[in-house]
Amino acid sequence: AIAPIIAVPTTAGTGSEVGRASIITNSVTHEKKIIFHPKVLPSVVIADPELTVGMPKFITAGTGLDAFAHCVEAYSSPHYHPMSQGIALEGMRLVIDYLPRAYADGTDLEARAHMMSAAAMGATAFQKGLGAIHALSHPVGAIFNTHHGTTNAVCMPAVLEFNASEITDRFDRAADYLGINGGFAGFQKFVQNFNDTFEIPRKLSEMG
Repeated sequence: AIAPIIAVPTTAGTGSEVGRASIITNSVTHEKKIIFHPKVLPSVVIADPELTVGMPKFITAGTGLDAFAHCVEAYSSPHYHPMSQGIALEGMRLVIDYLPRAYADGTDLEARAHMMSAAAMGATAFQKGLGAIHALSHPVGAIFNTHHGTTNAVCMPAVLEFNASEITDRFDRAADYLGINGGFAGFQKFVQNFNDTFEIPRKLSEMG
């Protein structure tokens, strides 16, 4: 008895408009429960970048970096899904190219549109899997009510370092496509500098 869903996203990050999951949060116990069902997947999506123009800078950054985290973790996942791999790689490129523009000028509709695409791509790509970034940020967000995408961004540099032995080769290849020098090490450095551009805290303690 799930009615058809029409999704009208007003942020560009989670990509829930292309997802089959709903999250129920218990504000008393700080638990999050996920309900998966094919009918939760929206029947119609209206992705209009004009509806994202009103996002303040910190939400623009946090949601945009959520999309980036989805793509990074999907690309890192060891599971076999070459279509997801390609979508994740291009999603990373869109965020790298257009999030700074959307952050600098919230009325830049071209940048906003590309970020909406990146959000949908990230959520499509992570059907391949997510990882320790989300495994950390979900409980932190549930207990301390931190912004999800921003929490992902804070965790990302440490998780990249933790996963280095398993993901270096694939990010050596990705870095070339993304125009980042230095392979995986260059990508790591880029991610921290990218976070700094958007005034993302370097430690969870800075988020309270």
